[in-house]
Amino acid sequence: MTDQANPNAWTTAITDIRPNHVAVRGYDIAELMGRVSFGQAAYLILRGELPSPPVGRLMDAMLVASIDHGATPPSALAARTVASTGASLSASVAAGIMSINAHHGGAIEDCARSLAVVVNLHKAGASWDEAAGQMLDGLKSRGERMAGFGHRYHTADPRTKGLFDLAAEAGVSGDFIDAARAVEARFAAAGKPLPINVDGAIGAVLAQLGFEFEVMNGLFMIARTPGLVAHAREEQSRCKPMRKIDPVAHTYDGPPHRSLK
Repeated sequence: MTDQANPNAWTTAITDIRPNHVAVRGYDIAELMGRVSFGQAAYLILRGELPSPPVGRLMDAMLVASIDHGATPPSALAARTVASTGASLSASVAAGIMSINAHHGGAIEDCARSLAVVVNLHKAGASWDEAAGQMLDGLKSRGERMAGFGHRYHTADPRTKGLFDLAAEAGVSGDFIDAARAVEARFAAAGKPLPINVDGAIGAVLAQLGFEFEVMNGLFMIARTPGLVAHAREEQSRCKPMRKIDPVAHTYDGPPHRSLK
C-alpha cells in the first residue's frame, strides 16, 4: 500500500513480521534462537547489527550485573508494595519499572553524559586530569553529583572489575573508559576516594561501544526485570497481604554462598 493510498502508513526498521516469518533487524529469529545469547540479541535490536562474540559476552555480563540488588532499591520496594495489594504480576513489575528514573537506574546515562564532557575537553587539549577536574568543578557549581561513582553499600563495587576485565578481553577500550579512570583518579587525589561503581562501568562501556545515551537506562530496565518478577512473586507467595514493608528489616534465608568453580 502506498503512502498516497494510506496517509497513515509508516515504516519501522526493527522487526519484519509476515506469515510464517519473523526477522529481527533482517535476521530470521528462528536462526538466532540457540545460536546467539540474549545479550547479543539485545545489542542487535538496539544497534541494528550483531556484536562479536566477545562483545556479546560483555553485554551478557552487564545484564547479569544489574539483575538484582536486594529488596531495598525503590524498584524492588515498589514492585513488592504493589504485589502486596493482590495486584497482577504485570502491574507489580510495571510499578518497579516506573520507579527506574533519574535517581534510581539513571546513573548509567548520567555518568556517560558526564564522561562525554571529559572526553570533549580532552580532545580540545586538556590533559585527562584537567578535563576530569573541569567537568567535576562544573557539576559542583551546579550543585550536582557525579553519577556512577561511590556506592551506598560498597566501598569497592564487586562488579566493576569484572566488567572492565571483560571489556579489555573484548578489545573495548578508548576515551570513555580512560575518562572514567581519570575521574576516579581525580577523586582519589582530592582525598575523597569514590571508586567507579557498576553503573559507572556500564555507562563507560556502553558509551565506548557507541550506544546512544538515550537507551542506556533501558539496558538497566531490561536487566532488572527478572529481579522484579522474582520480588513480586516472592512477596505474594511468602508474605502477608498489605503488610508494612520495612526495607531494612529483612534477612536473607536463601542458599548459602556457592561458586561456579
